[in-house]
Amino acid sequence: MKRSRRIYVSAVGLMAAMMAGGAWAQSPDFALYDGGHVASVVYSGKGATPGLAARMLAGDLQKITGQAPVVATRLAACRPDCVVIGDLESPLVKQLAQFHHIDLATLSGAWERYGRVVITTSAHQNILLIYGADRRGMIYGVVDLSREMGVSAWEWWADVAPRRVERLHVSAAPVTSKAPSVTYRGIFLNDEDWGLKPWAAKTYDPQTGNIGPKTYARIYELMWRLKANTLWPAMHDVSTPFYDMKANPKLANDYAIVMGTSHSEALMRNNFGEWNEKRDGAFNIFTNRNRMTAYWQKRVSEVKGFDNLYTVGLRGVHDTPMEGADTQDQARQGLQIALDSERDILSRTLSKPADKIPQTMTLYKEVLDTYQSGFKVPEDITLLWPDDNYGYIRQLPTEAEIQRPGGTGVYYHLSYWGQPHDYLWLATTHPGLIAEEMGKAWSRQSRREWIFNVGDIKPAEFLTQYALDLAFDADGFSTSPREALRRWAATQFDDGSATDIAAILMDYYDLAFSRRPEFLGWNGVEPVTRPQTDGFIGEDGYEAQARLAAYARLTARAEALGATLPVDRQAAYFELVLYPVRSAGNLNKRILSLDLAALYARDGRAGANSYVRDAQAAQAGIDTDTAAYNALENGKWRHMMDARPRDLPVFTPPAWPHYAASDRTGCDLAFSGGRVINAHDFPRLTFVRGVPGDQVIEVYSREAKDTPVTITPIAGISTDTTRLTLDEASRWQSRLGFHWNGQGQSGRMTITCGAQTFNVPVDVVDGPSAPVDAVETERQVTIPAASTASGDWEAIDELGSQGRVLRSRLDLPGHRQPQVVTPLSYSIFTTSAGEADLTVIALPTHPLSPETGLKVGVQVDDGPIQTVDFKTVGRSDTWKRNVLSNTALGQAGKVSLSRGDHAVKIYALDPGVVLDRIELTFPGAPQRYAP
Repeated sequence: MKRSRRIYVSAVGLMAAMMAGGAWAQSPDFALYDGGHVASVVYSGKGATPGLAARMLAGDLQKITGQAPVVATRLAACRPDCVVIGDLESPLVKQLAQFHHIDLATLSGAWERYGRVVITTSAHQNILLIYGADRRGMIYGVVDLSREMGVSAWEWWADVAPRRVERLHVSAAPVTSKAPSVTYRGIFLNDEDWGLKPWAAKTYDPQTGNIGPKTYARIYELMWRLKANTLWPAMHDVSTPFYDMKANPKLANDYAIVMGTSHSEALMRNNFGEWNEKRDGAFNIFTNRNRMTAYWQKRVSEVKGFDNLYTVGLRGVHDTPMEGADTQDQARQGLQIALDSERDILSRTLSKPADKIPQTMTLYKEVLDTYQSGFKVPEDITLLWPDDNYGYIRQLPTEAEIQRPGGTGVYYHLSYWGQPHDYLWLATTHPGLIAEEMGKAWSRQSRREWIFNVGDIKPAEFLTQYALDLAFDADGFSTSPREALRRWAATQFDDGSATDIAAILMDYYDLAFSRRPEFLGWNGVEPVTRPQTDGFIGEDGYEAQARLAAYARLTARAEALGATLPVDRQAAYFELVLYPVRSAGNLNKRILSLDLAALYARDGRAGANSYVRDAQAAQAGIDTDTAAYNALENGKWRHMMDARPRDLPVFTPPAWPHYAASDRTGCDLAFSGGRVINAHDFPRLTFVRGVPGDQVIEVYSREAKDTPVTITPIAGISTDTTRLTLDEASRWQSRLGFHWNGQGQSGRMTITCGAQTFNVPVDVVDGPSAPVDAVETERQVTIPAASTASGDWEAIDELGSQGRVLRSRLDLPGHRQPQVVTPLSYSIFTTSAGEADLTVIALPTHPLSPETGLKVGVQVDDGPIQTVDFKTVGRSDTWKRNVLSNTALGQAGKVSLSRGDHAVKIYALDPGVVLDRIELTFPGAPQRYAP
């Protein structure tokens, strides 16, 4: 359906520009399309960039209006309405500015800013003039206009088709854009082996047979639309080296893209495809320096006319440690030799001092260790802090490093291949984590360069745009991730569905935060190990069942919403929402169902084999959906989606077992934390007077026959039903929920299953006399960190297992003593007595800098203050466990507790600790998900 789009944009700032005749146009808007004629697009300036921007804008206008605008370089084409684009050096922009008294000096020397103004010429031409302080400023002026017209950044890359309108107007108010928040903002195309490269080679550009200029042109345009300006190109050995195709860098220059290279590739080289050890010898700066410097020199000479951000430093020939350096002293020596050579090459070749040439050193893996050991990096070089590959930034600048002329930045992963496990398939990094970590970087003045590893681009569309939006405009940190997601969904779909889509995707990210789908095998890579029984199974399978139910509900919501969307959004919805949601659910279903089948077969449950069939159906669902993805839009994305990257064991369909029927008959009950050994030895269900709560008992049959069940609760307890039948549809089992209203007496409930009657004891114990932050349940107390507050902590919403976390303030001094700290204080109530394990659970962040630590103090009642240190060393087993589960477990030892009221206190000893919850666990508590 055609619509009229009338958009009014408030001015960011007023320009000293006047209309011919001394006044602004009286019309409150500018007509890009009046229903009959579409505005022309006129461009002016040196090189190919203005023409490319003009043709992108004209293409967008044609998609929206159905009419192809005239694209020209002369103002005569403006009949009578047109958009004129150029930068401050454009002859036409200068001419119009002079004649209409537009002060271009307000943008002179600015970085990537633009102005926009409506003018009317003496020839009665109406002009929407977009003039950039530089080429990219001009581009972003065009991009903003395109966004206002209703064109998504993902109109091509995710099939968000622009919708036709009957008329199209934009505000005539003058606009001056702000400078981008982060100077260099970009993406790294990485691990392209299973998506981007096969798609480019076999589908999009088979004549090239690889990622070449045609593909890069699409990527460059996407970067324009996302306001990214820097690219680290694909560099795996499956890809033709970027500079082997001479059109690639020229095209990057035409698109005004700043080219860089990955953390392991100095001076614009692509070592994977360009360094040949048989021909060139070892990549060893100690023994083969001349060959390496000649290798670097050749490339710098080739690209010196382009806009580059040079990676400097030294690692191995690939993503490996430096060759020939066995000690930190040798690493420092080798790094110094390499750096001196690189800066000499740059200075001589570019004919300017090295400190005037943009350079970056990425302190990735062992390079950070070398830097921390005392290596001095020239002050003009940008230090790029890495995350730990799982979204937690390894270090941020000290007060001295903040003052560096070259500044600092961040290299951050949204996709990763490596230890302890890859996550290359589904993009599941939580946007709340991106906001917390990149917001931390912003607050610590790391603002020179942000590079995001986006893997194959798809399916990380939202995460990529969210991260780059924050880089372009740090005011976005004041908007919650959920609201940012809602606004993004409204742009891709519409306002009516945006809230529901945001809720679906936030639940998707929440579920993956506890364990990414790729990590469900509890195995590792490098070396690849075999999957193990899933940690959600525990002793009773309760958590696995709850997780399966959550994914089932989420998938049902996604499917139901998708069915209501119009045809022109079906492909986009499948790519952006339904495929990742349903595939994550199906991998969980396949793995958890098989483990449940094994657990239930040991119980002798009649329904065990139904879980095997669920697992088979889930794998079939993944295969079907992946084939459907690759067939979308008449095969446009063929070979883009691979549901088994690297063919890792977690993705490999297993052997499908079949379990023999139990040789026992009758029914049994399963309680939280384990199975009943005999019908007379039941755990007691314990409820606390005055504190409503819920508990679950499973009833199941060992025989595949219909079996009636009757439940008789006691006063104060209600159930979802009092009568049901165990049958094939229920898998001959049922989860019975018992809901305690807070009032009642101890007693016995009865559950009758067939001919058997089970008497279940219920204990009601006295509760706290006043409200508390947490009460013991199933022999464990879980205290949400954000249930209280203090001046040393700031709350961060939409993150962590409880939906909200506390972070010790970033401006706190490090290594504080508890005596000077005002603690967080929590009140709890325990129904058990004896020794309990005290655990403080945080997110696995890293110390802000070497000047700070990552410690808190914890105290129960008036006992001693125990220090908990969350800092991990390198790629230790503790760190691996932490990042796979997004938790850091701080063990504070055992505490002796009496039944009743207690106080737990947390002391912020260092900045940047992200506190999730505190747990007190008594012996006999159910075994639950543990990293």
